Amino acid sequence: MSHELPRLRVSGLVYRGDDALVLVRHEKNGRTYWLLPGGGVEGGETMAAALGRELAEECGLRGLPAGAPIALAESIAPPRDGSRRHVVHVIYAIAMPDAPLLPSSDPAVRDVRLVGRSELAELDLRPPIARFLERWRPGDPFVHLGSLWTS
Repeated sequence: MSHELPRLRVSGLVYRGDDALVLVRHEKNGRTYWLLPGGGVEGGETMAAALGRELAEECGLRGLPAGAPIALAESIAPPRDGSRRHVVHVIYAIAMPDAPLLPSSDPAVRDVRLVGRSELAELDLRPPIARFLERWRPGDPFVHLGSLWTS
């Protein structure tokens, strides 16, 4: 079996106040799921630069400062077709000013919106970190969320 090299994905836990978080909706193979805004780090690009680029593309948010990462998770797919997908997720917390979310310029993103923490359990969130997002508050220590996969 061949293994793909791990893909590094940065994402922003972009929050406004105590309850609202920014999520983006994707559709793939007839299924809808939600993600924290973010994406892959390109060769020669810092994680902070990648996060800034992705937030601009997916949400129209520019110039938001990303501090240190707050969480790390891995998604390792079960073997399929002789290969295995592996994504390392690095999550940053970013306070969102009172600015509008803009339509995404990313063709994979179908919707961008502020979601209340109480709504998270109802969504198909990838990776499955709803419980972490419900509980996280600014100032919490860094956490390793482990290996998570949702098929």
